[in-house]
Amino acid sequence: MRYGIYIVPAAIVLTLGSLACKPPKTAEQIKAETQAAFNEGVQAFNDGKARTTNPYLNDKANPHKMQGWSDGWDKAQADKTAADKAAADKAAADVKAAADAKAAADRAAAEEAARKAAEAERAAAFKAATDKALVNIHFDYDKSEIKENDRATLQGIADFLKAYPAAKVEIAGNCDERGTNEYNLALGNKRAAAALVYLKTLGVDEARFTTISYGKEKPLCTEAKEACWSQNRRDEFKLK
Repeated sequence: MRYGIYIVPAAIVLTLGSLACKPPKTAEQIKAETQAAFNEGVQAFNDGKARTTNPYLNDKANPHKMQGWSDGWDKAQADKTAADKAAADKAAADVKAAADAKAAADRAAAEEAARKAAEAERAAAFKAATDKALVNIHFDYDKSEIKENDRATLQGIADFLKAYPAAKVEIAGNCDERGTNEYNLALGNKRAAAALVYLKTLGVDEARFTTISYGKEKPLCTEAKEACWSQNRRDEFKLK
């Protein structure tokens, strides 16, 4: 039998030879390709591509590329999840901080309103007590002695001053229109002093009073009759 000779084309021989002789990839090359694939995976996630779109899934010769791409996609997803959570946590913290600030402001406003209300209540109570206690006492003609029916009034003034230790009072002596200015100024001083002495006997410190005489300069009534004059013969008590 005659055998033929099968001649392989030179190009094929050369190609096969080159493949057989191709050197393996170095560790640096694999590292660089893995990093490149990782970056591609990150970009793929950022572009909205699914993890199953890994272009290296069927590249059996380069499993490191497939793993690098998947690792990049997973890292990008994890980073986004963490960023979203951080943003959500910050938003929640901001909402809570705003709510806390509003609650604190509301509490402060309520406390201030309560303080002002209490202050107004105290002021109203003080004014009511003042109006009730600081009423005039009256004197007989040309006299400066405290009348029996005015002692209760002076006791009320003493009680008021004991209840409000910071209060101070001016006692103003007044007279009716009869007599000279000089005489009435002196008589007014005697009337103011008489009230002061009596209040001291009720346990009120003298330092909480001042006295003054207006004589006949400040009448409450100007008719020339006893009913009017009796109103003008008085001590007035006013807060200082």
